[in-house]
Amino acid sequence: MKNGGKRRGVVGLTEYGSLALFVVAVAAVAAAVFGLVWHFAGRLAVAVGVTAAAVPVVTLLVWLVWRLFRQRKVDRPVAKILNVTEHMARGEFDTDFTLAHEWGEYDVFDFILENLSLTAEELKRGEQRRSDFVANVSHELKTPLAIVTNCADVLRQEGLPEERRREYAEILHAAAGRLSALVSNVLKLDKLENGSMPPEAKKFDLGESLAQCVLQFEDAAERKGLNFACEIEEGVELVSDESLLSMIWTNLLSNAVKFTDAGGTVFVTLRREEGGACVEVRDTGCGMSAETGAHIFDKFYQGDTSHAQEGNGLGLALVKKAIDLVGGEIVVESAPGEGSRFTVRLHGGA
Repeated sequence: MKNGGKRRGVVGLTEYGSLALFVVAVAAVAAAVFGLVWHFAGRLAVAVGVTAAAVPVVTLLVWLVWRLFRQRKVDRPVAKILNVTEHMARGEFDTDFTLAHEWGEYDVFDFILENLSLTAEELKRGEQRRSDFVANVSHELKTPLAIVTNCADVLRQEGLPEERRREYAEILHAAAGRLSALVSNVLKLDKLENGSMPPEAKKFDLGESLAQCVLQFEDAAERKGLNFACEIEEGVELVSDESLLSMIWTNLLSNAVKFTDAGGTVFVTLRREEGGACVEVRDTGCGMSAETGAHIFDKFYQGDTSHAQEGNGLGLALVKKAIDLVGGEIVVESAPGEGSRFTVRLHGGA
C-alpha cells in the first residue's frame, strides 16, 4: 500500500463513469430504434407501441448491469471494510488490508482501506509501547520490592546487632526512595504525554532558577568528590514554564553527577541567545557510544547498566518530552571516556 511518495488522487473514479457511458449508449440505441421504427412504420401508434415494448427490456438490462456493477464496485469493498473494522474493534490489527487496485487507480474504498491500515499500524505500535511500558515498570519495581522484602525479613530477627539494624534500615530507606522516584517519574511522564500537564508560560529569571537547581546537587557532588564549574549569565529572563525547565535541569544534573567519577567536574553554562537562551550541562564522566546516544531518550533505556541501581531510565525521556512541550531543542555530544555535553536551546526570550 505504498504510494511511493506520489501525490494522492482518486484516479479510479473513471471506472464509475463506465456505467454512465453504458447507460448513455443504451439510450442512444433505444433512440435510434425508435427513429427507425418511426421512419419505416410511418405511424405514431406503431412507433409508440414498439418503444413501449422496448422500454421494459432496456430498463431490465440497465438494472442487471447496475446490480453487477454495484456488487463488484460497492458491495464487495464495503463488506471488506466492515470485516476489517470488526477485526480492529476486537484488537486484531493484523487483518487483511489488500487493496483492490494498484496505486494510480485507487477508488474511494481503496483510500478508506489504506487509512484503516495506517490506523491499525499506529494502534499496534501503541499497544506494543503499552506492553513494553508495563513490562519495564514491572521490572523496575521488582528489584526495590525484593530489597524491601529482604530487609524487612532481616529486621524482624531478634537479637540483630544495632549496627546491622541501622545498615539494613539505610538500605530499606534507599529502596523506598527508588520506588518513590519511579512512581513520581511514571506519573509525570504520563501527564506530559496525555496533555494533562500543559505548560504555564510566565516570565522568570532563568539564571536564578538554574542556580537553585545546581545548589540541590552540591551535597551529592561533595560526597562523591566532584567539582561544579558554573558560568551563568545574569539577567537572562525567559517566558516559559519554570517548573518544567527545573525538571529538565534536575535530570541533566543528576545524570552528570551519577556518571562522573571522583575528581571529575560538572560544567553548567547559561548564555543569552537571540530569541531565547542556551543552557549547557557538561561532565567529564564515562561518556557513551553513538549507539547508546541514539536511544538515551527512550523510556527505560539504560546504556550503562553499572549505574542502573541509581535510576530508572525515565529521566531523559522526561527531559525530551518537557523540551518538546516548552518549545526548544536538545543536542547531545559524547564519546566513551570523554564525558557528555547536553545543549538545550530555548525560545521565549523576554
